[in-house]
Amino acid sequence: MALARQMFDRIRSRRTQLGLAIRVTVAAVAAYAIATALHLLLPLWAVLTSLIVTQMSVGRSLKATRDYVLGTIGGAIYGGAIAILIPYSTEAGLLGLLVLAVAPLAFVAAINPSLNAATVTAIIVLLVPTMHHSDPLASAIDRVSEVGVGAITGLLVSFLVLPSRAVRQIRASAATLLELIADAFTELLAGLTRGRDNDALHRIQDGIGTAMVGLNAIGAEAERERAARLSSGPDTGPLLRTVLRLRHDVVMIGRATVVPLPAEVQMRLAAPLTEVSTVIARFLRSAAAALREGVGAPPIHPVHVALQHYAEAVAAVRHDGLIRDHSGDTAERFFAIGFSLEQMHQNLCDLDRVVGEWSEVSTDKSARVAE
Repeated sequence: MALARQMFDRIRSRRTQLGLAIRVTVAAVAAYAIATALHLLLPLWAVLTSLIVTQMSVGRSLKATRDYVLGTIGGAIYGGAIAILIPYSTEAGLLGLLVLAVAPLAFVAAINPSLNAATVTAIIVLLVPTMHHSDPLASAIDRVSEVGVGAITGLLVSFLVLPSRAVRQIRASAATLLELIADAFTELLAGLTRGRDNDALHRIQDGIGTAMVGLNAIGAEAERERAARLSSGPDTGPLLRTVLRLRHDVVMIGRATVVPLPAEVQMRLAAPLTEVSTVIARFLRSAAAALREGVGAPPIHPVHVALQHYAEAVAAVRHDGLIRDHSGDTAERFFAIGFSLEQMHQNLCDLDRVVGEWSEVSTDKSARVAE
């Protein structure tokens, strides 16, 4: 019983990926059935196209469909025009046409990667007639028809079969990123007492950077869905900008904590720094949970109190002149930590507001307004 529950929990935690697997399977089978029923020359391309356009979210499927269809139409027109206007009768002639078709389209695709399909399509339009003894115009029409069937099938499946909205995915991605920031923040502040080498600092920051790239990609997909009126909800911009600023705060704190503070300063700041680390990390993790569950933001008052205690301790350290006799580099790092925490305080207040906007109540209101 426990094993079955554990397996169910594992599957449930991967329901987004499972939904994609089901959509891809349905799209492939449906595309092949439709292409066969329409007697298309190569149902393979309909199936492959359906796989390409069936993506993790509806927003990503829209972009993949647009890019692939535009690239296919452009490549079919260009490849067909070359084959029709420049007839050939030898292998050398075909080789020359292939160079003429591939070089310009490869250059265009290098500038605009969304048109990668154009090069592949032009090659197919040129070479398939040599294998099936058909004319280039028919080859171009067949290619566009096959891709059209696959694209429409994949897009419909993305809409109708366990649809996954990027607006929902952005909650989970932002929550994961906030948890990474919380972990990094705790570890970096601990460096004020023991120091840290640059390799460890890069290791901490790399995971956050990778997650930030993924969050930005999902944000673009969510905005694409909103623009097409396929989903409703808050603007993703404030959430993305707030999380990015928090990431910058962690970077600044990391630079300031590579070398530990002087021993006498550590003793005076140990308790308030521990409070700051605990309270801010708890707030970030609670905000992450609130985003996932669609509830209001956690109380931010403990953050205000902890940072006020730290500010009072810093003022006491400065009043007693504990930094005065140390090097300029030590003083610079001491004040940089305070500045970074002040900036982080402002960004945590913004996070408090943004998480409230992303609560289910706010989302429901936005949906009613959209309707």
